[in-house]
Amino acid sequence: MESLDAVLAAHRAYLLGWNIGAAGGPDLTTYRSDVPHVTLNGVLRVAGHTPSEALVAARRRLRGVPRIWWVGPDSDAGTADGLVALGATEVARMPIMTVALDEAGDAPTPAGLHIAETTDLDAFVAAYARVSGIPAEGVAAAIEREKAFSGDGTVIRLAGRLDDGRIVGTAVAWLSHGLVTLYFVGTQPEQRRQGIGAAMTRAALDLAREHGARTAALTSSPIAEAVYRRLGFQPVGEFRLLTF
Repeated sequence: MESLDAVLAAHRAYLLGWNIGAAGGPDLTTYRSDVPHVTLNGVLRVAGHTPSEALVAARRRLRGVPRIWWVGPDSDAGTADGLVALGATEVARMPIMTVALDEAGDAPTPAGLHIAETTDLDAFVAAYARVSGIPAEGVAAAIEREKAFSGDGTVIRLAGRLDDGRIVGTAVAWLSHGLVTLYFVGTQPEQRRQGIGAAMTRAALDLAREHGARTAALTSSPIAEAVYRRLGFQPVGEFRLLTF
């Protein structure tokens, strides 16, 4: 099992792949995609800075875009509470979950679902944008950022299609720092509760094993945590997500 430090470093590397702004150093890491979506712009780590110092620098770098603060085990203790004292609102607590790929549980692929790598970014981004809440006016920017993605690793996009070609499930497998981290695992609202999300996750894990990864990691929303636990994922840490 990879260390939590590697999991956190891989997470930073993925979101920095979206960055077109000043990322700063490892002690105050920010990323800016200019996609009008809160999780695609933000602060990834605060170390060696007071919350007020970090807030001034983050506002300068991220002015004009919605943004999030990921305050996790790689930030200084007390950072989240210090930001709340400055007026931040905690919008979520997301467990950081991992599983050894050799110990991951199975998930059947629903009948009529075909999962494969895709390079059709227009359709892929439009599909995950609808699930993730990226507004219609931000889809074109998200497509451009995906096309220009330049993270320290390998990104593989999986689409789950029905027989008619419609994308109903998505997953991004991010291979970096010796593990795979999953992003944009989602199912279109009309096809939920059919096991598509679990099947997309399992397909991503199988692909990662083929690429030599031994561990998978992700951050989970509360609604999806039970699905990931059934696949063997267990919490190893937590992000507190904050916004001003």
